[in-house]
Amino acid sequence: MAGQESFDYVIVGAGSAGCVLAARLSEDPSAQVLLLEAGGEDTADEIHIPAAFPSLFKTRWDWNYETVEQKHTGKPAYWPRGKMLGGSSSINAMIYIRGNRADYDGWRDAHGATGWGWDDVLPYFKRAEGNQRFDGPLHGTDGPLNVEDRRFTHELSSAWVDSAVDWGLKRNEDFNGETQEGAGVYQVTCKRGRRWSTADAYLRPAMSRPNLTVRTHAQTTRVVFEGTRAVGVSYMDKGVEVTARASAEVLLSGGAVNSPQLLMLSGVGPAEHLRELGIDVVAGLSGVGDNLHDHPAAGIIWSTKGTTDLVSAATPAGLVRYQLTRRGPLASNIGEAGAFFSTRDGLPGPDMQVHVAPTLFYDNGMREPTMPGFTSAATLVDVASRGRLRLKSANPMWKPEIDPAYYSEPIDLDIMKSALRSLIEIGRSGPLARFLDKPFLPATHELSDDALTDHIRENTQTLYHPVGTCSIGSVVDPDLRVRGVEGLRVVDASVMPVVPRGNTNAPTIMIAEKAADLIRSA
Repeated sequence: MAGQESFDYVIVGAGSAGCVLAARLSEDPSAQVLLLEAGGEDTADEIHIPAAFPSLFKTRWDWNYETVEQKHTGKPAYWPRGKMLGGSSSINAMIYIRGNRADYDGWRDAHGATGWGWDDVLPYFKRAEGNQRFDGPLHGTDGPLNVEDRRFTHELSSAWVDSAVDWGLKRNEDFNGETQEGAGVYQVTCKRGRRWSTADAYLRPAMSRPNLTVRTHAQTTRVVFEGTRAVGVSYMDKGVEVTARASAEVLLSGGAVNSPQLLMLSGVGPAEHLRELGIDVVAGLSGVGDNLHDHPAAGIIWSTKGTTDLVSAATPAGLVRYQLTRRGPLASNIGEAGAFFSTRDGLPGPDMQVHVAPTLFYDNGMREPTMPGFTSAATLVDVASRGRLRLKSANPMWKPEIDPAYYSEPIDLDIMKSALRSLIEIGRSGPLARFLDKPFLPATHELSDDALTDHIRENTQTLYHPVGTCSIGSVVDPDLRVRGVEGLRVVDASVMPVVPRGNTNAPTIMIAEKAADLIRSA
């Protein structure tokens, strides 16, 4: 079957980038497009109910990755990644943030990413965006990615924003507007209170096209090369490895874990590492898997009084309300509000993002809340530490070795400590204070420097934003073509040379929008 098939484009991964590519490239009726997804269709109810996203972690909808033990925290970190149509846009917290102008100008100026400055990428953000509130020169209003004000915001989230303003931050109505800094509530990638993933926004409207083929439960095992030209991929179909050929290009959109893994399995990567595993080297490319970094996060949590929280409000009646109206606590994305600010002077943009949740949210939300609570989490968005990804085996079914090297640069820990002190101060001021009962995590908020360090090391988790492992400059050129080979591009968050200041889903979608133009003009 598939051994005899040929397409113009073969896309690996139906996630935040792959769904965009499939939709855009199949707009040309003469282009035959195959989209391969290792997971299944996005059918679970929990995928589409915003507040239910933590229930998807460590299920069949999740790649369920884990890092190696981190030298500076003393334990591994769990990394959820979406394994279904929509990828991580079907499992994330739906916060719509583009990042800062300084991020993209920095890509261009410091990393050779010609054509990726802010003025270059803004049109692609706007092309993607269907904002239901904001318009003007910085926003798109008719793009496929619906962006809206969340249909439920808890009073604790609103009180935190008011308290952050009392503490000294500006009130910010639009984190994607003229300025990123300040405190406010987040807009979300939802549509009328329902998650709006790239599978919803891009792929589903395109699936009726006869020139687009989508295959689920199809894990790609390697890129097929003839010499140094990529001519297709092999993938698993009901336990049998089959091959699909690509007459134009192979496009890897597996994300910051799966794309470098697949490159190395296919013979593209650090030559010595590949030879150690018995993999024939097609192109020695030392940067594959390097430059891995992520946004680490750690929280300050209180028990609450005189109010509800999301858990106590999410009753059977609340589920019925959500099913009938798409409103109520289940329409919450949990991380309802937050802020961007700088912990030190002279930065081109903020180094800290805050996510607040009107519930006890720690250990990726997988701890059953034992009492009503409130969480404010510091998220480092100007990250100095760099790690790497390597193969454990030449067997494509083995998970790779993931090491983000959290806090390997001491300045990252210093920034986190400064930010957590600020969050404790905000909790003691303004209208939020009357709702906060006592410290929950850590057990006291009168923290010495050593105690704060211990808290961060014990309670750091990912903010689900790994990037950089197929970076523009070292692995791909500014047109996202893999160096040293032909007919192969990477289009996903792995090409980001530096993680943007903020949640990475919107930037990943932007990358795919721009890549579609680059591919069509080739």
